Amino acid sequence: MAEPTIGSLRVNGATLHYEVRGQGPLLLLIPGGTGGAAAFDAVADGLAAEYTVATYDPRGMSRSTLDAPEAEQSLAEHADDALRILELLSPGEPARVFGTSSGAIAALHLLTTHPERVERVVAHEPPVVTILPDASEHRAFIARVQETFHTQGLMPAMALFAAGLKKGDDETTEPKAETEAEAKAKLPPQAAARAESTMANLPYFVGSIVPSFMTHTPDLDSLETLSEQLVLAGGQDSRGELPYRAVAFMAERLGAELQHFPGGHIGLTTHPAEYGELLRKAFRG
Repeated sequence: MAEPTIGSLRVNGATLHYEVRGQGPLLLLIPGGTGGAAAFDAVADGLAAEYTVATYDPRGMSRSTLDAPEAEQSLAEHADDALRILELLSPGEPARVFGTSSGAIAALHLLTTHPERVERVVAHEPPVVTILPDASEHRAFIARVQETFHTQGLMPAMALFAAGLKKGDDETTEPKAETEAEAKAKLPPQAAARAESTMANLPYFVGSIVPSFMTHTPDLDSLETLSEQLVLAGGQDSRGELPYRAVAFMAERLGAELQHFPGGHIGLTTHPAEYGELLRKAFRG
């Protein structure tokens, strides 16, 4: 794996850690969940054969530090961070942007607010659950995850959250949380090595990112007018799960084809080679 060029960028209220590989048109990769720039290690080198590939740790995650760690997080500010990286690395030229999960929500917001800076966005399973017909149930589910986090702690909240995403509904049964060792054992070696960093980011993700991102309702009317710049994607193995339901509903609402990527919601981690190849095709159009 080629060593990336590493930089830091001061933005409003934070310092972002970013990494750059390759040469060519800019491709910005926005991670989801508790992932940072390292989430793309398995695909970045392949993509760097065609693009200048930029990855980064979202503010508050891993090496991107907040000036005020307890500050409330906003989707608009996270999307603006992505814009600042585009302006730094691709001034005056529209860039390609990929986002997965919560990163895909940021990518959609970037597209609707600054369409002139984006040539094409590929959004993989953004969990924009408030666009679904049963949105009120999902808002209640997110609120219950927050209540569990504040009253019972991280692991009960994560177990509830993971079960709710997997089942795609608002069940009230108490799921059993995997131990850290069990979770690591299921991951490819590279991903398992990142598990420690992932665990460290979990409290911030559950307490700050989930409530601000998953209660956001994207501007579907604007996205419809920008549909030529947007590719929506879902996991081949995640049909029926909550993030898949959301992106499938969005595709239907926009009259867009839903592309299927290998694996499930974390297909990027479990099937990196196939995933990277499909991503290249999606950006070629």
